Amino acid sequence: MEYDVVIVGGGPAGLAAAIRIKQLALEKGREISVLVLEKGAELGAHIVSGAVMDPRALTELLPDWKERGAPLNTPVTEDRVLFLSATRAYRTPNFMLPKCFGNHGNYVISLGNVVRWLGQQAESLGVEIFPGFAAAEILYNEDGSVKGVATGDMGVGRDGEPGPDFQPGMELHGKYMLFAEGARGHLGKQLIARYDLDKGKDPQAYGIGIKELWEVDPAQHQAGLVIHTTGWPLDRSTYGGSFLYHLENNQVVVGYVVGLNYENPYLSPYDEFQRYKTHPAIRGFFEGGKRISYGARAITAGGLQSLPKLVFPGGALIGCDAGFLNMSRIKGSHAAIKSGMLAADALVEALMEKRRHDELGAYPRAFGQSWLHEELHVARNVKQYLNKGLVVGSIMTGIDQIVLRGKAPWTLRRSRADHACLKPASQCKPIAYPKPDGRLTFDKLSSVFLSNTNHAEDQPVHLTLRNPALPIDVNLSQFAGPEQRYCPAGVYEFVKNDGGQDRLQINAQNCLHCKTCDIKDPGQNIVWVTPEGGGGPNYPNM
Repeated sequence: MEYDVVIVGGGPAGLAAAIRIKQLALEKGREISVLVLEKGAELGAHIVSGAVMDPRALTELLPDWKERGAPLNTPVTEDRVLFLSATRAYRTPNFMLPKCFGNHGNYVISLGNVVRWLGQQAESLGVEIFPGFAAAEILYNEDGSVKGVATGDMGVGRDGEPGPDFQPGMELHGKYMLFAEGARGHLGKQLIARYDLDKGKDPQAYGIGIKELWEVDPAQHQAGLVIHTTGWPLDRSTYGGSFLYHLENNQVVVGYVVGLNYENPYLSPYDEFQRYKTHPAIRGFFEGGKRISYGARAITAGGLQSLPKLVFPGGALIGCDAGFLNMSRIKGSHAAIKSGMLAADALVEALMEKRRHDELGAYPRAFGQSWLHEELHVARNVKQYLNKGLVVGSIMTGIDQIVLRGKAPWTLRRSRADHACLKPASQCKPIAYPKPDGRLTFDKLSSVFLSNTNHAEDQPVHLTLRNPALPIDVNLSQFAGPEQRYCPAGVYEFVKNDGGQDRLQINAQNCLHCKTCDIKDPGQNIVWVTPEGGGGPNYPNM
């Protein structure tokens, strides 16, 4: 199938690009065909984010979003930033907070619901959207430019042979391709490697974000309240912190982000999150409440220094596939929308000039002159300072953002990738996590159940190993099997075979598509590939 533009990923970046392309086509009286591929069963099915949204980019894209009924229903009413010890909470006065921590004018949202709404706006403009189709392979022209993508075959058995319900994948060709798969995109990673897009850049930095949606006692609910914490339960040298946002209808989202450059292989981000909810300053919000959903996703946090070259022959990276999230603001949806719009502008200009399959050089140039570039430039040193530990990092961030206002005459760099930061288990102390109580804290499998995750049972395992021996020979022997702890879904287990020897069991059915294993595996031995389209989580309101 031939299109002018094929967009891989139906998140905020991909849908914003599609909408912008169609808007410009209408302005110019030109028909431009646009297809959006989404691997989730429906738009929003795989979307999980905090989220507090800055509406700036959305207002540029659709100025009448309020009249159109965009689900931005809860303006932020109060910001609280807390430093936690094991038993106490210390609030930072708002006048002492850097500007990046302020949320006046922003909204507490379900990004999944916003994405569903954006999909309606896109379809009303004539965008074709194919949910349940996973782009599995990049197709190239003879000159090396990107030609399109192929979707994965459906109905293939675990043995790799076609089953009774087999449906072959299809090729989708575009004059230009936009990749908007989110953090650690399966195809985006391949494009970065093939075209050396990260040459001269810092390694991308990632975090894992784990989130729950609760319905709480109305007495504990304050619509628009935004709370962020740092400190306990993590040690002072490990980057991370929590978010707790009050939506409408007595709903509260709570989550925890742990930087994937942590050193102790015994650390479990999931269990740190569960432990966080037991803090005296936090647990009261959930007493008498009910947990109704659960999810997890890796996030990009490297900022401007880790942003790869955005274009290659035949297309571009947008949104978190490139890494536009502003870690200091704990926000990425506005950046994703803006990047999609910038790419769309360059792409339509190229189509009007009857170009195809070349580099959209106008996109990175426009980004360099945009408010998004300015925002990321101001934030460029924050993650690097916070990596220096809680106390020093907080002080330096305050100086950088309050005193220098992000305009320091230096830029801090990093050279180590997250997977290279784990220390051998022999150098680290095991962490004893309390057992879940089933009311406030929960085990992984009951959490996965709330994510509505499902994969066809007989399909090939989509969590592949470059070397099947490494999990035992290296990960288990040297690092105490960290994959069984960094995975938030219980996918990886070390079990004994009939001969009493250890083996790695991969429960791919549980996979939330968070990509943490692809990022944190110390030998980069685990490679996440696309399962059948429509598989994975099915988040209702995340």
